[in-house]
Amino acid sequence: MHFNVLSIINYYVFYLMWELCFLSKVFMLSLALERPWIIYSSYQHFHFLGILVVFTFWFFYCSIWSTMASEEVLKVVFPFLEGVDLASCMAVCKLWKDIAGDDFFWKCLCAKRWPSICKRPNPSTLTYYNLYRTFYKRQHRRILLPPRISFDDLDFFIDIWAENILLFSEVVPGSVLQAGFKIPASGVCEMLKYHLEGSEYKMTFPVEPRFTIPCGQNQNVSVSVMVGKKDSNKFARIINKSMFDYIDRSSYRALAFDYLDIAPDYPFLTGIRAWISLLFMEDKKEDLMDVFGIQMDFCDVANSKEEVLWLLDMLDWK
Repeated sequence: MHFNVLSIINYYVFYLMWELCFLSKVFMLSLALERPWIIYSSYQHFHFLGILVVFTFWFFYCSIWSTMASEEVLKVVFPFLEGVDLASCMAVCKLWKDIAGDDFFWKCLCAKRWPSICKRPNPSTLTYYNLYRTFYKRQHRRILLPPRISFDDLDFFIDIWAENILLFSEVVPGSVLQAGFKIPASGVCEMLKYHLEGSEYKMTFPVEPRFTIPCGQNQNVSVSVMVGKKDSNKFARIINKSMFDYIDRSSYRALAFDYLDIAPDYPFLTGIRAWISLLFMEDKKEDLMDVFGIQMDFCDVANSKEEVLWLLDMLDWK
């Protein structure tokens, strides 16, 4: 016959309870023989005392055994949990926190995600729990500090050429570029309206007066953009003679880009592009582009006003 530890413990517990009941009755009987006149009261007293002792012992036994049993169950279940679930278990109660905080469980989780971490010859004092909590997910983006410049401090110098013909040349205040413009009520395709009304941060301004570009000459249309600080008389280059060599017919845009000149103080910031687009009306004449607005953005890295201002501040100002 097979006996496990639980059955053996239960056997001895019930045997001890039976012995306590028997001894209490024997003790009560011996007193009754010496003093028969108190047999009734003695019987009541010692019978109650025996029952009280038995139930008291049984209560403490159940409490201790239930705690031991729950600990064993938790130690079996916890290794199957993910890190987030195991961390949630630590907030249930003190018992669960003590068990779930065992660094062995967190070492197993670290071994699943970073097996080489557990092969360190000289483990550091950093616990696996702290290691997992720090690196298990990507850190949230930090909130940017307020930019050191504003659009009110800037002027943008935009020049557009077709061969040797100057098509557009304006000094656009930063406040105007930031504010954008109202989309014309008619003549603009739905795809372009959807793009301009999108959540992506972009800087736009209207072209007055409008100008047209023959589609056959779009390869020869170039643009230059400079930005200047009003208070310091310094300038930085954003786009240098870039060609509008891509036309998106679906959204009625002609696009050009150039790589920003970042100050030497930021040697690891390279390959960041500035984009500029000519926005043209939906026209039945497919050989002409009727330009009504210009858009500029830094969508590769900057998607908010603050990010754009920080990026402009990091240009190579001279």
